[in-house]
Amino acid sequence: MCDHTYCYTPAVRYLADALAQGALGRIHYLDSVRINLGLVQPDVSVLWDLAPHDLSILDFILPGGLDVRTVAAHGADPLGAGQACVAYLTLGLACGAIAHVHVNWLSPIKVRTMMIGGSDKTLVWDDLNPTQRVSVYDRGVDFHADASAELRHRSQISYRIGDVLAPALGEREALGAALEEFADAIREHRAPATDGGSGLRVLRLLEAASASLGRGGATIAIDPTLENVA
Repeated sequence: MCDHTYCYTPAVRYLADALAQGALGRIHYLDSVRINLGLVQPDVSVLWDLAPHDLSILDFILPGGLDVRTVAAHGADPLGAGQACVAYLTLGLACGAIAHVHVNWLSPIKVRTMMIGGSDKTLVWDDLNPTQRVSVYDRGVDFHADASAELRHRSQISYRIGDVLAPALGEREALGAALEEFADAIREHRAPATDGGSGLRVLRLLEAASASLGRGGATIAIDPTLENVA
């Protein structure tokens, strides 16, 4: 079992349930921001320090796990610390959606947000807002295309403005929930929700991100058979 503690918070559990039920429709994009004025590490980049949290959460909430086909990472070391202090990670998912992770040690403010946009609704998670951690927006853009290619120029875009739902989330200490899952997995002879496969997928993406950084942001192809990155 991997200690991906964020995955056992009520908010992340809600995100996972919403995606499993298809409440957002077809997923178009996922955007995560994890920035703060942090401790600059001498031996690892900001990607290895902060992005594991976001990647483990994405792997937990996406049905079937984080199935990535391409990875591209861009970073900067404005301090000359020898490691990227600001980084942007872009993941091309097998489902056709795009995921983006922004991590930063140099931000004067702390931000912990994730936005998941779907064809029907958009979900926003703000981990630093204790009164409304999760908001579900019935707002978006609809594309209406003519069936025939000859009349494709008649395609229209419409904007949908609906309600905003703020679901009530129970408070529960995440570490306690993780320990309970660990014990239940032992008693029930099953894999835990955050098992070794989850840890492997996160590590492979971090290795691919490092390779991309070393090649100036080049796109790295991910082998879906869990072999080495191409």
